[in-house]
Amino acid sequence: MESPYLRPARFTAEEWDARVKLAAAYRIFAHMGWEELIYNHISLRVPGPQSHYLINPFGLHYSEVTASSLVKVDRDGNTVGHSDWPINPAGFTFHGAIHAARAQAHCVMHVHTTPTLAVCCTQQGLSFTNFYAAQLWGQVAYHEFEGITVHRDEGERILASAGNKPVLLLRNHGPVVIGQTLAHAFNLMWLVQRACEVQVASQALGPLQPIAVPVLEACVRDSLNFNPNFGAGEDSFAAMQRLIDRTNPGYAV
Repeated sequence: MESPYLRPARFTAEEWDARVKLAAAYRIFAHMGWEELIYNHISLRVPGPQSHYLINPFGLHYSEVTASSLVKVDRDGNTVGHSDWPINPAGFTFHGAIHAARAQAHCVMHVHTTPTLAVCCTQQGLSFTNFYAAQLWGQVAYHEFEGITVHRDEGERILASAGNKPVLLLRNHGPVVIGQTLAHAFNLMWLVQRACEVQVASQALGPLQPIAVPVLEACVRDSLNFNPNFGAGEDSFAAMQRLIDRTNPGYAV
């Protein structure tokens, strides 16, 4: 679908639409307080037959990212076309491996927010004892900490640890979510963030109240975040994009 924002001639309509949505996502993350100075990354597959994906320019704050400044890279981490900016090596280590190996991995997100990183530092990991975590039952995998993720061979181990799960908690490090669309990934990350916020708060009060497995299974089935009758995440992402249009426009250039 043709983007409503003015498209530079060097981009196809499909790529420009992807660029605009991804640039909006970076500004949404900044609005939510999920950014980490100039670090961390959200990547989105470029529509088309090539194994290319878009990622943030290394050096820009999330609130500065624009559609045209996003860097297009191939499966080997090489920049495709012109870019005034490099990419963060850690952004290629596992983003590239995931995009290359999983056909449905259209969007990959990684953050270091305090509550999500705190939960990744616990031995138990995510506790399925609150409303938000219940919707992630059976969807979470773990990867042991190996240090800063700049070594390419770790990307394959991260991929193996993720298996077919859409949420991967890098122990002692932070979460990675793998979405079939950008909106799907955003809603997964929102659930992970809220689940961890509530877990960190509730653990301070005493023992956590368990939820029965059949109820957890029902929560996954009934979650509105991924129900196509309620936009499958597209509606909530669109709402956040409208908010950014009001508060931090200028990304669609």
